[in-house]
Amino acid sequence: MRRTKIVASLGPATDAVAVLTDVVRAGVDIARINLSHGTAAEHCRRAAALRQCAAAEGRSVGLLLDLQGPKIRVERFRQGQVMLEIGAPFTIDVAFPPGEGTAACVGTSYRRLPQDLVVGDTLLLDDGNLALGVEALSDTAVTTKVIQGGLLSDHKGINRRGGGLTAPALTEKDREDVELAATVAADYIGVSFVRDADDIETVREWLREAGSQAHIVAKIERVEALENIDAIIDASDVIMVARGDLGVEIGDAELPGVQKRLIAAALRANKVVITATQMMQSMVTSLQPT
Repeated sequence: MRRTKIVASLGPATDAVAVLTDVVRAGVDIARINLSHGTAAEHCRRAAALRQCAAAEGRSVGLLLDLQGPKIRVERFRQGQVMLEIGAPFTIDVAFPPGEGTAACVGTSYRRLPQDLVVGDTLLLDDGNLALGVEALSDTAVTTKVIQGGLLSDHKGINRRGGGLTAPALTEKDREDVELAATVAADYIGVSFVRDADDIETVREWLREAGSQAHIVAKIERVEALENIDAIIDASDVIMVARGDLGVEIGDAELPGVQKRLIAAALRANKVVITATQMMQSMVTSLQPT
């Protein structure tokens, strides 16, 4: 029996029955639906299609629903994207109108951003592809200088190097999505941006209230989670090393060692552990994985 399992994300690219059938035949063990995108109706349809394809192929495929968590993102730009040049000033302002972003200023969905920062902090956008140095703060605005430039498009994520953004891990949308998970009989529920064991216990209570016995996957993608990792592992059923956001917060140099320590800690506790984010990225351009 193959002990290492395969988790694959479903989306518009897998909506065709033939494509989804190929995914099931290829050996997927757990199908993930990201609740950050799409509607409840779309999620229900994809879950039903997965069950039908798996049954037709005589396979058991688990269903993982991934909660969105807090939205810490830039708002929309007038042209959909802008080019940020190294050394240029750039402002993120919570009062700036959505949809009016320019190469000089953009709004943000996270209202407490200015209060969470100090001058000298580094903000990382789009999974670390762009970097901004914080130079000034006001009640609503963060004034920065571009350290690492590039294209920035609508709704890209914002991280602070070293962590420390105070957004709660769980939102009202997440609670509604836990009820959705119960409706589609999800086998697993992923909790994004976990900070501590209390976040896990809250979701477990929501699951009980919804009549679901789904296993809880704690996504480790915040510095705060590393500081509380033993309690999080104890409270969870599964640990996911979410290398994208975690790598942005702690830096690429630290990530491999932290990943290995998280895997070892989960296995010592006899918990399932998932390593995620860009597992196959190198094969976009190469036939062989790195």
